[in-house]
Amino acid sequence: MSISTSVLSDLLQFLPYLRPQLYFKASLTALSHAMEDQVLAATLVQPLIIASFQRERFYRQEAHRYLRLSERSNQIYVLSAPETDFTNSSEFYEKVAFEPDDALSQEWHLVVIGDNYATCLVCRESIGSIAKNQQHPELIPSLDMDTARRFEGIWTSERGVSLKAAQLLLERIVVYRPDLGDKVEEARQRFGIGKPKIASAAEQSNTYACDIDTDPFVQRLVTYLQASQYKLHKAYRSITAQARKESLINSISTAIRRSLDPHEVLQIAAQELGQHMDAGRCLIYRAQATEAKAIIEHEFLHPGVSSVLGQTWELEQNPLFREIVKLGEGVCVSDTLADPGVINSPVLSAIAKKFAIRSWLIEPVFYQGRLLGIVELHYCNPSPHECQPGELDLVKAIATQVGAALIQAEAYANLEELNQQLEALDRTRSNLIAITGHELRTPLSTIQVCLESLASEPDMPQDLQQVMLETALADSERMRKLVQDFLTLSNLESGRVEWHPESLILQECVDLSLSRMRTRSTNEKPPVITTNIAKNLPLVKADGDWLVEVIAKLVDNAFKFTPSKGEISISAMRNKQQMVEVTVADTGRGIEPNRLEIVFDRFYQEEGALRRSTGGTGLGLAICRQIVNGWGGEIWATSKGKDQGSQFHFTIPIVQSSPERGRGAGGQRGKGDKGDKGKEINKK
Repeated sequence: MSISTSVLSDLLQFLPYLRPQLYFKASLTALSHAMEDQVLAATLVQPLIIASFQRERFYRQEAHRYLRLSERSNQIYVLSAPETDFTNSSEFYEKVAFEPDDALSQEWHLVVIGDNYATCLVCRESIGSIAKNQQHPELIPSLDMDTARRFEGIWTSERGVSLKAAQLLLERIVVYRPDLGDKVEEARQRFGIGKPKIASAAEQSNTYACDIDTDPFVQRLVTYLQASQYKLHKAYRSITAQARKESLINSISTAIRRSLDPHEVLQIAAQELGQHMDAGRCLIYRAQATEAKAIIEHEFLHPGVSSVLGQTWELEQNPLFREIVKLGEGVCVSDTLADPGVINSPVLSAIAKKFAIRSWLIEPVFYQGRLLGIVELHYCNPSPHECQPGELDLVKAIATQVGAALIQAEAYANLEELNQQLEALDRTRSNLIAITGHELRTPLSTIQVCLESLASEPDMPQDLQQVMLETALADSERMRKLVQDFLTLSNLESGRVEWHPESLILQECVDLSLSRMRTRSTNEKPPVITTNIAKNLPLVKADGDWLVEVIAKLVDNAFKFTPSKGEISISAMRNKQQMVEVTVADTGRGIEPNRLEIVFDRFYQEEGALRRSTGGTGLGLAICRQIVNGWGGEIWATSKGKDQGSQFHFTIPIVQSSPERGRGAGGQRGKGDKGDKGKEINKK
């Protein structure tokens, strides 16, 4: 027998004053362990413990803890959907197997009730998280998928709520295990479960004086927060390393700004890059795709490494150079003694042997698709050097700067445009420093203060401890989002994102994006959001998750700069280029005409944004541009000026229909159309 009703929904219907919160899987694990540790450390007499796991595999991760808990009580019930050998049994505690399609399979529950103590955790996995898990069951419980799971629900120590949650779960248990009726009734009578009147919070505090030591509970949460803080410190160190790389790029940018002499600029680039990469030799030279030879013009040498400055480099018979010209990408040879391309080429093997090159990295210098030169790194150590992704990204960035310097030498008339690009890089550096200081240091300080207070003030009132924990968790989440934005933009810009285009219904994507906004916390009344999506729009071709992300970020951006009395609108139409054009418009602060393009730059923020309560990283619009470009669309902004609102437009390709498969003018799908995938967006 399968039950389709949700325990969380029933609880909220019975106690409408409850307000569910959003939790991540790691947070729920910490809370559950803290509640279990409370039982193990306290002197509770035969408490009632009910734990509901979604799947047997999740239960098996915690089975050893429930063996320990069974020594404390004979009133322990563990519910799970079976996958292998989980069945109804009563060996150490009561196991209850429910149907895989039961609503419990989407929920996470833990209820602990003692004579003078009660707490409960009643949560349901979010729709988007469930949809992803259903699409990729082979990845569960992989780390990336597991940490991304999100839940909404209630965590409270209010006895009345805990008793009601226990009542709902015990009713489920009796349905699946009628043989436990007498035992369940005993628990109901002992703890007063199912009484018609739920006592108020004040009555509960007078009736149940709790003298239980909360230290194990707090210690578990503090340990979790400390682990999170360590991860944040690690992320901060990673960002600091990235800042050092940015400093290298900026030093070359500064040299370009100071001098019009390309020889001076390229020599600085070779020197700085060679030192930073700890290479034996760094070469920069001019080369065209059709040239047969090149002369080495700029060189950095590590002490003890022979020079090749001024020598002629063979290009026409160089397989690595030909591969670069053909693919338009750099080449990394980890070991010249084992690489077939080097071994089978007389030219390459002779160069590698003569100049003691053990590892070889070659990066082309392109400008607007035209090859201008080459950057080479030689590692002359006895052992091979494995090129890391971060190193390749840095060399690519330096190659970009070298390309700017070469173009500057070729066309002085374009100097003004090049200077604007360099100023944009300078703004990126300045904004990165400002954001790092504000968005990382400030919440990190708050977390540290909260943890120090919890550690040094053992007699702190419980309500104040809760405030400290919630504050630390909120700031941890704030920092996690910042790091996630950094990683997302880095993956998008480096091309490491794997796109999964599908046929989608735009209206469903908009609805899902707006549902995310409902969880947005704000102290002010949000502006009104209206939608105007034509019902006869054709299906669009895009990656569903990324499309929802673009709409959500644009709406979130409108929230930041629109007053509560303002209005945000989302509209869509088919344009002349046979694409669907989506517009997110607001009546907020507007954008000055000279800033309509730079708002999409990395780390760009409107003046004073760091002092706003909303804050932000300045990466949202840059991420949107990368995503839209990924599916072949365009994104741009329009505005009549300051305080006159703004409009953000982006285009999405239309699904190409055929006589057998497609949609007619009335918007109906053909039998073979894959547009049904659009329905999945609503499930997510």
